[in-house]
Amino acid sequence: MDKNMTPINKVSFQDKMRSYAKHPGSLILLILVILAAVITVVTLLFLVGYILISGVPYLKPSLFSIEYNSENVSMLPAIINTVEMVVIALVLSVPFGVGAAIYLVEYAKKGNKLVEVVRLTAETLTGIPSIIYGLFGMLFFNIALHWRYSMMSGAATLAIMVLPTIMRTTEEALLCVPDSFREGSFGLGAGKLRTIFKIVLPAAIPGILSGIILSIGRIVGETAALIYTAGTVTGVAGLMDSGRTLAIHMYVLSNEGLHKNEANATAVVLLLVVLLINGLSSLVAKRFEAVK
Repeated sequence: MDKNMTPINKVSFQDKMRSYAKHPGSLILLILVILAAVITVVTLLFLVGYILISGVPYLKPSLFSIEYNSENVSMLPAIINTVEMVVIALVLSVPFGVGAAIYLVEYAKKGNKLVEVVRLTAETLTGIPSIIYGLFGMLFFNIALHWRYSMMSGAATLAIMVLPTIMRTTEEALLCVPDSFREGSFGLGAGKLRTIFKIVLPAAIPGILSGIILSIGRIVGETAALIYTAGTVTGVAGLMDSGRTLAIHMYVLSNEGLHKNEANATAVVLLLVVLLINGLSSLVAKRFEAVK
């Protein structure tokens, strides 16, 4: 059987070579794609390897003390603040992002000028540097609303930052749901709202979770916006208290220049936290796909 398949494979390879000979641009694009993939993988492996080699030897129990001081420079309060920041920011952004996407896809008429304006605005907001969001959050939340430096101010700023991402990914996920799902639901007598929440949204959950995963990664790794809004105070912070997240903790230690080793160890934990969150989110998305 292998003898019979060998000529087919050779012919297939020869056909490809002839095709590339006739269209050299295709061969150039193929080489560029392969080269880009190799560079991406090598860069990722280099970064992960460098972080692990630089930080793992300096991981020690004192870095996970519940109380921070100048001797242990514990990162545990920052880890708790990071989880708190992620939860608050998602609570503020996910309902608005998903709701806006539902309106744009399910309720807005095709060719609506408002839809075009909203999409253009969302794409524009996605490209704005995070430090601009930080300055806006400081002027609006910290000063105008008198929230001062607080976790709530930082979370509200991050919610505005990730809102376009959640809205656009949810919109694309809803557009990928076949119209036959909606038509079948309407044919069985279900109303518009019931169809959306019982049929359309469950089918689009994997895509929605992808947007949330991207948003979590941006929230966890954000520093510029939070320095202006949440502050850099050590210790576990309440909702209206100033506090530092894990990324800010690493930045402050590196900037001071006194705890470089601890900053490298913090980078390892930050990397593991991001990988853990992404892994759990992907697992949840696969579970939903299996149930669907």
